[in-house]
Amino acid sequence: MDIYSGKFAIIIIIVLVSILTIQIMTNSNNTSKLIDSETCEIYVMDSQINAKKYLNEFDQKCLDFKSLNP
Repeated sequence: MDIYSGKFAIIIIIVLVSILTIQIMTNSNNTSKLIDSETCEIYVMDSQINAKKYLNEFDQKCLDFKSLNP
């Protein structure tokens, strides 16, 4: 197969897109969004390294609940 042919380029593009799709699908399983119960801040728990990464976002329902229960 000649590398300058159109079929070769289409095959390479399909392979690269499928690899990217697989990586995105497997990466979404490694992280999950959680809410810190004390600060109501949303963080992501990475299961591969078992670490928290805070997103500087707060859950409004949690903040409302905390304001009702001092």
